Amino acid sequence: MDNSKSENILKDFYIPNYILLPESEVRNASHIPSSPVLVFINSKSGGQLGGELLCTYGALLNKNQVFDLDNEAPDKVLHQFYSNLEKLKHSGDILASEIQNRLKIIVAGGDGTANWLLGVVSDLKLPQPPPIATVPLGTGNNIPFSFGWGKKNPGSDRQSVESFLDQVRTAREMKIDSWYITLRMRPPEEGSYDPTLELPHSLHASQHVYPTKKLNMEGCCTFQGGFWNYFSVGMDARVSYAFHSERKLHPEKFKHQLVNQSIYAKLACKEGLFCTSLLYPSSWNIAKLTKVRIMKKQGQWEDLPIPCSIRSIICLNLPSFSGGLNPWGMPSRKALHNRDFTPLFVDDGIIEVVGFRDAWHGLCLYVPRGHGTRLAQVKGIRFEFHNSAANHVFMRIDGEPWKQPLPVDDNPVVVEISHLGQVTVLATPHCRSTIINESSSLVSHRDIEEDSREIEDSDMPRKFGTADKFRMSDDHLMP
Repeated sequence: MDNSKSENILKDFYIPNYILLPESEVRNASHIPSSPVLVFINSKSGGQLGGELLCTYGALLNKNQVFDLDNEAPDKVLHQFYSNLEKLKHSGDILASEIQNRLKIIVAGGDGTANWLLGVVSDLKLPQPPPIATVPLGTGNNIPFSFGWGKKNPGSDRQSVESFLDQVRTAREMKIDSWYITLRMRPPEEGSYDPTLELPHSLHASQHVYPTKKLNMEGCCTFQGGFWNYFSVGMDARVSYAFHSERKLHPEKFKHQLVNQSIYAKLACKEGLFCTSLLYPSSWNIAKLTKVRIMKKQGQWEDLPIPCSIRSIICLNLPSFSGGLNPWGMPSRKALHNRDFTPLFVDDGIIEVVGFRDAWHGLCLYVPRGHGTRLAQVKGIRFEFHNSAANHVFMRIDGEPWKQPLPVDDNPVVVEISHLGQVTVLATPHCRSTIINESSSLVSHRDIEEDSREIEDSDMPRKFGTADKFRMSDDHLMP
């Protein structure tokens, strides 16, 4: 691309210093950018790519609109940015108003990084929440892939970055559901949680006090947060945990996406994902580890029977899991009619619950119309883990796994998931996610609006805890 033409195009994304830095001298703008962007990059993602992208974006744009997430917290950056915008708007600055109206966010990193930014934008309750584009810089890259941004790590040269920016300019906005998760447990040491327990960044400690004696257990710890792609429990999370543990011990081995995927496949074999029935006792089957209850209609809970062979359960919001596979698939007409299933929509206030026996079962996803064991489509789901033969279970949120201790007494570990609003993302023409169409959206959207009114009336929490601390009410909890 001709340099002069390239420079003119880049002006459409450029934000001047006086908008970014509160103490800068205010200047009259000669150009109003059509797609002003703030860029957040996880410099530790993608081997060396994160650092290289920081340099390229910083050279092409204003370096002050490009942020290294290893050094700067996005909630603080956005809070300062919007505070300055409001001050400038009140003084009559036209550019500040236009930038707020047109602002977009670019986040480069893995699925965990994308989760972080989505949570921050949701928590800050910005006057006009900017849509978010995701650069695939991780191993699985399920979130970027769901919206057409690809799953391969991008180039970090000038041409590649300019090409990505051009896609951001023309991308369409899409609303997707946000899901709220609560984890409650009694720690091994009463009054504090296990120091060896490493929860994902998307879960945050809460000091909530429950009104009932049953829920307000002495020494109970509560963690809460959000996710946008999936929550899973079982063997798939076990392999992911092994991968993350290995990467933490030997980070030098994980410098390239293809190498990472190869190591992941080897660990799946090593952990026995292809022969779970031979290597692991039946006590590891999900049905023997947890009692599952679901909410199909607001406020109405029921038990969900789990087939005894299921060793992984996935609660799915987007049509991409394990590097781009869709566990829900496309239900046949028979399934749509007999089991009252629908295709997976990302904005219908419904989450899909899918089960898998082992990796062999997972291979069916590579076959046309292949899918896992469809268990339910729900508005809320609750896992209650009681004392069993297993002393721990593996869980995962948007690519971040952890090893969850299970009860050794009568106090359960409880995980509850419920719908909590929506967030706006940017999608390319290659987007795999679908939204409910106009003709069928009336009932679904009405249900979501009714649920939202119930949430507001009951003073349900309106934050995931990503940006700051908050308190949670009990009204949405199942009796």
